[in-house]
Amino acid sequence: MGIVKEFVKGLWNDNPTFRLQIGLCPTLAVTSSALNGVGMGAATTFVLMCSSILISALRNVIPSKVRIPCFIVVIATFSTVVDLVMNALLPDLHRVLGIFIPLIVVNCILMGRAEAFASKRPVFDAAIDGLGMGIGFTWALTLIGTVRELLGAGSLFGYKLVSDTAATFGIFSVAPGAFITVGFLLAAMNMISTRLRKTSKEA
Repeated sequence: MGIVKEFVKGLWNDNPTFRLQIGLCPTLAVTSSALNGVGMGAATTFVLMCSSILISALRNVIPSKVRIPCFIVVIATFSTVVDLVMNALLPDLHRVLGIFIPLIVVNCILMGRAEAFASKRPVFDAAIDGLGMGIGFTWALTLIGTVRELLGAGSLFGYKLVSDTAATFGIFSVAPGAFITVGFLLAAMNMISTRLRKTSKEA
C-alpha cells in the first residue's frame, strides 16, 4: 500500500504543476499544443526517474557537503541523453521544445525530489516516486496543451477538429493564454479537491 501511495501522490495530492506549483517555466512555455506537453513531460519523466534511481543508489557514497553539485551532475547527464536522443529520433519535436530540453537540468521538480526523497530512500522507492511525479507532470502539461490547442487552434495533437472558417481564440496559442489556462485549471482542481474533502468528512 505504501508503494501505491508513493506513486499516486504525484498524480493529484502532490502534483508538481497543480499542487506544488513548481516547474512552471516549461509548463507555460511549451504547452501550446498537446503533443508538446506529452513530449516535454515524457522527457522530464525519464530524467526524473533515472536521476532518482542513481542518486538513491549513491546516497551513502555522496558526501553531504557536495550533494547538490553531485545531484546536478547526475541530472545534467540524463538531460543530455534525452536532448541527444530526441534530436536524433524526434527532430521536429526537439526543434519545437528547443532550449527547454537541456534546461530540464534546472527544473525545480528534479532537484526537489533528489533532495527531499531520492537521497533519503531506497532505490525502488525513489524509482516509484520519480515515475509518479513524472507522470503527474506529464498529464498536467498534456491537459494544459490540450485546452490551449483546442481553444487556440481548433485542433488536437495536430489534427484539425473545426473548419478553417470557424472562430478560435488566438490568445490561447500565445504566452498569455498559458497563464489563463493554468489559472482556470488550478481553480477547477481546487474546487474538486474541496468537494472531495467535504465528501470524505461527511462519509
